[in-house]
Amino acid sequence: MFAAPDPAARLPYPYRNENQVLGGLLARLESGLDWGLAARRAVPWVQAVRDKPAPFWAMESLLHEYPISSAEGLALMRLAEALLRVPDAETAIALTADQLGKAQFDTNSGGAHKVLASLSASAISLSKKFLPENEGEAGLFKRLGAQTVVAATVRAIQLLGRQFVLGRSIREAMEEAASARKAHAALRFSYDMLGEGARTEADAQRYFDSYANAIRAIASDKVATSPEAADGISIKLSALFSRYEDAQRDRVFAELLPRVWGLIELAAHANINLTIDAEESDRLELSLDVLDALAARIAREFPQWRGFGLAVQAYQTRALQVVDEVARIAREHRLRFMVRLVKGAYWDGEIKRAQEQGLVGYPVFTHKHHTDISYLACARALIGHADAIYPQFATHNAGTIAAILQMAQSGDAKFEMQRLHGMGEGIYREVMKDAGIPVRVYAPVGEHRDLLAYLVRRLLENGANSSFVHQLADEAVDVNALLASPLHPAPAPALPPPEALYGFDGQSGRANSKGVDLACLVEREPLNKALAATTVDAVKEATIADVDAAMQQLHAAFPDWNATPLVQRAAALRRAANMLEACMPEFCGLLVKEAHKTLGDCVAEVREAVDFCRYYADQAEVRLAPQTLPGPTGESNELHLHGRGVFVCISPWNFPLAIFAGQVAAALVAGNTVAAKPAEQTPAVAQRMVALLHEAGVPKNALTLLHGPGETIGAALVADARAAGVCFTGSTAVAKIINRTLAGKDGAIVPLIAETGGINAMIVDSTALPEQVVDSVVQSAFRSAGQRCSALRLLCVHEGVADSMIEMIRGALKELNVGDPARLSTDVGPLIDAQAFDAIGGHVARLRKEAILIGEASIPRAGGPKHLIAPIAFELSRIADVKQEIFGPVLHVVRWGGDVDAVIAQINALGYGLTLGIQTRIDSRALRLARLARIGNVYVNRNMIGAVVGVQPFGGEGLSGTGPKAGGPHYLYRFCAEQTVTINTAAAGGNAALLAGLSPAAAGE
Repeated sequence: MFAAPDPAARLPYPYRNENQVLGGLLARLESGLDWGLAARRAVPWVQAVRDKPAPFWAMESLLHEYPISSAEGLALMRLAEALLRVPDAETAIALTADQLGKAQFDTNSGGAHKVLASLSASAISLSKKFLPENEGEAGLFKRLGAQTVVAATVRAIQLLGRQFVLGRSIREAMEEAASARKAHAALRFSYDMLGEGARTEADAQRYFDSYANAIRAIASDKVATSPEAADGISIKLSALFSRYEDAQRDRVFAELLPRVWGLIELAAHANINLTIDAEESDRLELSLDVLDALAARIAREFPQWRGFGLAVQAYQTRALQVVDEVARIAREHRLRFMVRLVKGAYWDGEIKRAQEQGLVGYPVFTHKHHTDISYLACARALIGHADAIYPQFATHNAGTIAAILQMAQSGDAKFEMQRLHGMGEGIYREVMKDAGIPVRVYAPVGEHRDLLAYLVRRLLENGANSSFVHQLADEAVDVNALLASPLHPAPAPALPPPEALYGFDGQSGRANSKGVDLACLVEREPLNKALAATTVDAVKEATIADVDAAMQQLHAAFPDWNATPLVQRAAALRRAANMLEACMPEFCGLLVKEAHKTLGDCVAEVREAVDFCRYYADQAEVRLAPQTLPGPTGESNELHLHGRGVFVCISPWNFPLAIFAGQVAAALVAGNTVAAKPAEQTPAVAQRMVALLHEAGVPKNALTLLHGPGETIGAALVADARAAGVCFTGSTAVAKIINRTLAGKDGAIVPLIAETGGINAMIVDSTALPEQVVDSVVQSAFRSAGQRCSALRLLCVHEGVADSMIEMIRGALKELNVGDPARLSTDVGPLIDAQAFDAIGGHVARLRKEAILIGEASIPRAGGPKHLIAPIAFELSRIADVKQEIFGPVLHVVRWGGDVDAVIAQINALGYGLTLGIQTRIDSRALRLARLARIGNVYVNRNMIGAVVGVQPFGGEGLSGTGPKAGGPHYLYRFCAEQTVTINTAAAGGNAALLAGLSPAAAGE
């Protein structure tokens, strides 16, 4: 029905220079806007609102009293986000005590303030009783008192929810809307059915039914004759399809668009408006393709309908081009769209994504007033497209409203203003008196427990101290300052670029490795070309004789390399990092073809290798330089660190570039020569990295690749008398063999650095957000086909939420795309080889008999690559039933209840200690569990894979390794020997330095 078009860029590059973009925006505003005149019109509106302030529960009042930067504001936000979904009293008590116990609400205030103050005081007391080292120690009577406080808190949060949710159902919301029209008959409403994005097909169907039911209800009550004057609905495409993303564009057109069309048919027949809400920037091009395809069909079947539209976010640097492209699409199909212009609601997420992925820049403006400039330029453009667009201006900023009224006066374009339910009522009360323009209320509808995502977004969007909404209620902010012109760009962005995340300024500091935005066609294309051209050549296997010759050469070369100045060794690593970064497409091609990695994993791995080289170069210059130590006069003391000799580096196939490069780079920069043995499955990646290091300045006789089986070549290297150290990443069993071999050798005691696997667990309590948990579980357990040391193996879910959480995991598994890793749409590729396939297949067959199957993904029946294993999950009765690590896409799930500390104790008892995930909104619980865990890397409320060099140093304890942590400040020391040099500087007969500092009398004159 809907065929996906070939990807093609409609918009400019998303990471352009911010100030250059602003130049084009200001050019659109050179005529037609007198800000001073607009501000003067807005002054009486602001003053009238201040003379008659909004009630306490209005969001502007809440933000003024309890800004989100304060403990009180954060407590309110966290409780609103989590408390209503907690099913068990014990956890609700702990959450309330944890959050309100940190806040100090004003006891001198009246009304609702006093209620919060009383709750806070009770919660502070409760926090001492219910958050000890063991949360379950409180007695029955104390617990009864706690339940009273929690009940009152729940009621307070429900009251809060009523201020921002128009109704719990569409019928209730429409009744509230009718009541509001008694005071303002011209009010219009756009209903938004609350909820998170879909994670499963069941979620998507539920949201579809909710939207369809709402459209029918609106249609049955409609009295307006046009979509502009009628109430309407806003829909979220990510709620209608769990895989609404560029990588899944074929599925988007095949599965999502028919659903959207079903809603469009209902809205068009009813002649009401239907608006597609805006989402993150990486879906922007896709959203325009979707809009174009739907518009083409609307033009054929409902050419007279004028109610279809979408939202545009002004904070995106491409917003103006989006407006122009939407107008072009409308004209091409001879339609007219309704376009809602908003500031934007995902700013912090966009910034974090760009930093984490090492993107060239930010897709959003970094200064708030730059977004204001963009908003005004887009407003001007929308007014200019009046033949193709009915503009809807969503803003609570009085200055912006006045500016829009002024720009609209020059033409006769029809438009409307919009505000959020629960916000901006005072300003729009005055605007409607003054201008008489139509106003639409964006009205959330749903159960209060679904308030969380909406409320948090609104708080973050409007809660900054610099926002108009926040400052409106603050009498200390002068009206003229509040309405100051935004039309003066800052000379530089407010944030350093992602490259400078670690302090890089172009000359000093460590540069963040450059990533690739796979949703951006121009950035993806070099990877596609390299992949098409990549072939994997066979690498010659070494013999035992080769091992002996290599070790002799490396042993002989050690003195010269160790004597090479530290700064030169570090410089070689930095050159290698820059070269590797420039060769990103080539290495990605190799990683796909040899290691069967997906494109996203390939990019991440190349970046990690780059980060290792740069980080260890920086760390070496700081930590391995000679240190002058304190001591008595007449004596100098210096600590020197130097290489140990020949280091044997044995790396795994699951990270054949990043771990290989990290081991080798650390050993080299410390002054060692290196015998590098890659995994036998992935020697080509390693060979290319060795060649690159040689090109970067590492002497060939200081680094040698020796490819071959671990049982022969690896064993010979470890047993060689010239091996001065071993760095190994792999299985615990092989690490123990290496350890025994080293212990049995004559001569020096040889250090072993071992990073092994783990039965990695995640603990989920009943405060956790289910959608966030499922995202974290799917990424942690199944990304890279579960072939990560850090991968999630054991999920421990609180019994109060286990049924729904397990059902959601079952549905999410079905949405995974298993297949060819060379395809962008593939989520999970094959296992590394036949041996792994047979081993994991055997474990799965055993679990099918011994455990309860939760669900599994599907795999291609034909045409897919070899060694595909469907991601699968099983439920077990006890944590102790997980006996060993299964190195593949297999998840074990166990329910827990009672004392969560006992869960940590059982996890510790497994003996492994690599990674742990904790999903909870109880901050003190998360910190306590982390302290109790004998585990190297603990991740709270996020996935538990993808440790970043220098940010999350990686490594475990117990059966999971020896330490020190890779990518951490202590790692290089293990590659070094230490020497203290003490010199008696007064040996020649007197302390000249001391005497030179004394007065003549003190010297005996």
